[in-house]
Amino acid sequence: MSGAALGLEIVFVFFLALFLLHRYGDFKKQHRLVIVATLLAWYLCFLIVFILPLDVSTTIYNRCKLAVNSSPVESNGSYVTLAPSKQKCFKPWSYIPDGIMPIFWRVVYWTSQFLTWILLPFMQSYARSGGFSITGKIKTALIENAIYYGTYLLIFGAFLIYVAVNPKFNLQWNQLQTIGIAAANTWGLFLLVLLLGYGLVEIPRSHWNGAKRGYLLMKTYFKAAKLMTEKADAEENLEDVMEEVRKVSESIKYNHPLRKCVDTILKKCPTEYQERMGRNMDDYEDFEERQNSYPSEKSLVKLHKQVIYSVQRHRRTQVQWQILLEQAFYLEDVAKNETSATRQFVHTFQSQEPENKIVQYFYTPTVEWYWECLLRPWFYRVLAVVLATFSVIVVWSECTFFSTNPVLSLFAVFIQLAEKTYNYIYIEMACFLTIFFLSICVYSTVFRIRVFNYYYLASHHQTDAYSLLFSGMLFCRLTPPLCLNFLGLTHMDATISHRDTQPTAYTSIMGSMRVLSFIADGFYIYYPMLVVILCIATYFSLGTRCLNLLGFQQFMGDSEMTSDLIDEGKELIRREKRKRQRQEEGENRRREWKERYGNREDSTRNRVVHTEQKESSFSETNTNRPLSKYTRSNGRTERDRIELLQDAEPLDFNADSINDDPLESDSGRYQPGGRYLSMSRSVIFDDV
Repeated sequence: MSGAALGLEIVFVFFLALFLLHRYGDFKKQHRLVIVATLLAWYLCFLIVFILPLDVSTTIYNRCKLAVNSSPVESNGSYVTLAPSKQKCFKPWSYIPDGIMPIFWRVVYWTSQFLTWILLPFMQSYARSGGFSITGKIKTALIENAIYYGTYLLIFGAFLIYVAVNPKFNLQWNQLQTIGIAAANTWGLFLLVLLLGYGLVEIPRSHWNGAKRGYLLMKTYFKAAKLMTEKADAEENLEDVMEEVRKVSESIKYNHPLRKCVDTILKKCPTEYQERMGRNMDDYEDFEERQNSYPSEKSLVKLHKQVIYSVQRHRRTQVQWQILLEQAFYLEDVAKNETSATRQFVHTFQSQEPENKIVQYFYTPTVEWYWECLLRPWFYRVLAVVLATFSVIVVWSECTFFSTNPVLSLFAVFIQLAEKTYNYIYIEMACFLTIFFLSICVYSTVFRIRVFNYYYLASHHQTDAYSLLFSGMLFCRLTPPLCLNFLGLTHMDATISHRDTQPTAYTSIMGSMRVLSFIADGFYIYYPMLVVILCIATYFSLGTRCLNLLGFQQFMGDSEMTSDLIDEGKELIRREKRKRQRQEEGENRRREWKERYGNREDSTRNRVVHTEQKESSFSETNTNRPLSKYTRSNGRTERDRIELLQDAEPLDFNADSINDDPLESDSGRYQPGGRYLSMSRSVIFDDV
């Protein structure tokens, strides 16, 4: 089994990262380099979290072998026996041979650092650039990252000067490498504690509130009101940008040198806007004959960037609105079914997506009622209590992990008890649950936070390239200090435990932090205690209250603004519900009409076709006859048809739908008068 566990986890973590990226990213529309870079960053970070428990169990076994080697030993293949006391050092099932883990950690760590500090920031600027060529995008990315990279050099130079001036240190390559690692971990630990303090409180609280149906429904109404405002703003922004694109498209004609740039912009526009602009464009007008002021290439680059952003934002708000509607309808159905006497879950609207037959067979309406109305609230309460217990243990261990005599960190106590009996399964499970919970608290906060509209991870394939790359940067910066913090909590780091024992392979790659004593003995030990203050602030929602005072509406039960937004969201959901009910009723009537009169219409249509075939054959037999006596009647028929069309034409007239803008009149949008003005008369009067 040597190395088999490592290989299995490498494959499993890859598919886990691929699944999450597929949920948030869009493989079809986004650039392949963006997908590959984000997938690699997520994969490496998740891999570190899953492989580190194997490193701990292997290190404990190696320590046992070193202790045994100091006494007479007997080797017996899978274990080593200490002769005097007959103690056995069993080899763990997931044992990784010597020499593999250091190489593995070195490749994973330095690859992730290259991604987060060099490649991903550059790709962010490249993806957000509005340039029309690869050279232009690279130039823009280099200019935007000049300040970014300059900050790195300034921080590293400060550490370098400190070590060079201090006479205790002789600058060597290993020490310079340690200084770079210390600088990166210091920045990561600073952000890690902030995110961890929020996640330790918010995750248990969100699961506890998830058991309250009324709370979830009120919060959904609140989200609906906010999302409708954002949706309207996105639509207005898209209209303004499309108006600028229309003006540019009309001014720059087919033989203008910048026409290729305009065509690139038009390809990024929605289909309905492309068709509308295409109908109003006269490509045969020469741009040299007009003395207009044409936009520059720099202004087109800026417009291209605005088009990409506005289209992505508009599409995201539309999808999120539909998802929120489904969630609100479902929560309302749960509230109605709680008092059902039949104990069968009844949906107001049928699911638009076809359900799996296996799921339909086992997840019946009765099972769904028991789960949604009875079992699920209790399950969420129990889960919230378990998560809250873990949070308390983490907070206690963060404040006491520096104490080695006595050992106060609960995680260190658990690992040391298992180390005495060499119970490797227990060691790996305890390590995995600990680091997995820490990772959930940190990573879930990364998925939840939103920096205006610049960084936002939206599910259902609605995350833009900039946000995906930014999340990869955060993961790569947070994971190394997270693992070091975990090793400190379990006293597997020799710097914390002050024991002269073999370190883990991961710690050996990080190097000795004694080069910078004020960081190793001060910042790394005492800064994590700040998590207590952050947890208290999160519990009393101090950050939410501050944002609410600054004008950013947040969900607060005792706020008048929250109550107004809940009422507004409730009315919006009620309106959308009535609209969908009318649509379903119309579809049901059309379906019933088709089922009732479908056969009769088919027989009538067949008789009409048969009659037309007879008339056509009759006209063919009379083609050789003189046509003079039919000329008059044919002319009269044509005259009657023209008069009929002239009489029928005012039926399409509507004074409310008159629009002086030819662009809007041909747009095909539904006007308040109730007719599509772009519909041709030939389609209306085909039967005539």
